[in-house]
Amino acid sequence: MNTLPLSPERSIIIVSDRIEYSEEKLASSALGTDLQTTGHLPQPAVEGGYLERLPLSCIAAGIVERSEVWHHVIGGGQSLQRASAHLTYRGVPADGPESPVKSRSMLELFKRHGAPHILVVFGLGIDATLLDACANSVRIYNSIDAPSLRIPEDVSARFDIVLTGAQWQSDEVAARHPGMTTAILPVGPEFAGVDQFRPLGMPKDYDLIYVAAAQPYKRHDLLFDALEQCPHDVRALCVFGYGEMADALRADAAARGLSVDFVGPPGVAFDEVNRLMNRAKFGVVCGRDDGAPAILTEYMLAGLPVLANAELVCGRHYIQPETGTLASPDNFAAAIMTMREEYAAFAPREAVLAQWTWHHSIAKLQPLIVQAQRRKRRSHQHGSVR
Repeated sequence: MNTLPLSPERSIIIVSDRIEYSEEKLASSALGTDLQTTGHLPQPAVEGGYLERLPLSCIAAGIVERSEVWHHVIGGGQSLQRASAHLTYRGVPADGPESPVKSRSMLELFKRHGAPHILVVFGLGIDATLLDACANSVRIYNSIDAPSLRIPEDVSARFDIVLTGAQWQSDEVAARHPGMTTAILPVGPEFAGVDQFRPLGMPKDYDLIYVAAAQPYKRHDLLFDALEQCPHDVRALCVFGYGEMADALRADAAARGLSVDFVGPPGVAFDEVNRLMNRAKFGVVCGRDDGAPAILTEYMLAGLPVLANAELVCGRHYIQPETGTLASPDNFAAAIMTMREEYAAFAPREAVLAQWTWHHSIAKLQPLIVQAQRRKRRSHQHGSVR
């Protein structure tokens, strides 16, 4: 198909792999016109989750002027929600549940408004036709999971930059696509805001907190097994944003006689998550097959050191002497007791501010974007853009 021109305004679109199943049919007229940036806008606050912080970082750094976060809709029409002067959410009908996602509606949006200057695709991806329509865009991929590439080879070949969560992932990308630009910049723990998570000086009435989806890969069983080996006065708090295992985990903790309190699902607002984290001495990350969870640096920004599973496949490099401890599942109980006594000796927030806030991450990503743009201009001159 023909390559589409870029939008007249510098823009970034994030395509998540969230799928919403809906019976609601929305008339296309409800969308109105495309949301254009008008006049000079102040620099945005870089906050929200991993879907928001990367595009807002690009705006704050002056790389683009506006951003949208898209998700897929099955059984419903398009939806549009303007979150702020800088950020819009859009639900876009998919042609079906298969991945990589095919979407005539998404293709029509690109045709109507132009391709974005930067297209970031997460997870299970979008199909080659959609990527070809955005061949003039800088196309960035992040699996946001333990597999380095969750898309077929003919689809991943169309990306200009792949963000990974560990060196082994970058090595896998290079093995599939020699010469592909990669960067160890997992969008969860990287592009961190400064004050969304912060110390509040509250009393610490919990020893530890685990903020994680109620899903098997988050390995709450590892935490519960360790707590069974600890004194009964060790208090834990589990916060679920979503997940199908919440009731089962509550029942499991009660059956074991553990001192664990639970919040959610549904999830709570970021301010409340920050307040809950401030009630604990340290945070835990128990998963193994996880894609560098965002909570790593979010705990740290709230002033909590992190005890992480030493088998975590992505994100272990965030655990440094100043930020926390790695422990094998067999040693998790002993590590909990040590962290309980020594949590105040760490300096996690200072380490994040020095290395992983959005200022640092965008300074690493921006040169890669510029290089990709230069390569595309050279390819245009030789008529070889795909």
